[in-house]
This record gives sequence, structure tokens and C-alpha cells, in this order.
Amino acid sequence: MKEKEKQYSEFLQKTVNFEKMREEKTKEISKDSLFKSCKKSIQTTMIGSLDAVEKSMGFLWRHNQYGEELSDEEKYLKECYEKLRDKILDNGNTQIRILEAEFASYDVNSKSLHHTHLTIKNNQEGE
Repeated sequence: MKEKEKQYSEFLQKTVNFEKMREEKTKEISKDSLFKSCKKSIQTTMIGSLDAVEKSMGFLWRHNQYGEELSDEEKYLKECYEKLRDKILDNGNTQIRILEAEFASYDVNSKSLHHTHLTIKNNQEGE
């Protein structure tokens, strides 16, 4: 009988360990998913900002127009835009690295939907 109790105890311990491992893996997946979503938002903001500048002011350096060589003024404006572009991308990438470091100090649990199915048993006489 003691052998069966020992086996049962070991089984329960393995079950508890498995649940802990599954919970840790779920936290890791949740954190990774949230980080990727935040990172994508920052990247979208950076690229969207650059696109807005190009669409609004790109005519100053003939953005997406090919053919003639740029004038000195157009070259200067394009160079200014390139510096601005680099600064925006550098700042955004720095924020992504800061965010990644910040995430390291947090545990993240995603909320999930749990479905409970209730069975109602009718206990009337004759049934």
C-alpha cells in the first residue's frame, strides 16, 4: 500500500511541476507577444512619421522623382531630411531597446477566456 501512496505522491508532484512549467511558459509567451506588439507600434509610428514628412515636403528635394540631377538647394534639403530620418529612426530604436529592458523586469499574464459548461440535472420524481 505504501508503494501505491508513494507512486500517487510522485504523480501529484509531477502534475504540480507540469502546471508550474506550463504557467511559466504561458507567461513567457504572453510577455513576448506584448513586447512584439509594442515594438510594432513604435516602428509603425516611426515609419508613418517619415512617410508623412516625405508626402508633405518631399517635393522640396524631388522625392521619388528620377531623371535630372538635383540642384544644390534640393541636395541640401534632401541631406537635411536624411539627417532627420536618421534621428527619428535612432530615437525610435533606442526606445525599443529601453522597452525591451523594461519588459525584463515584469511578468505578464494575458487574459484569456474561460468557458464553463453547466449541466442542470432535473431531479423531479418519476425521472
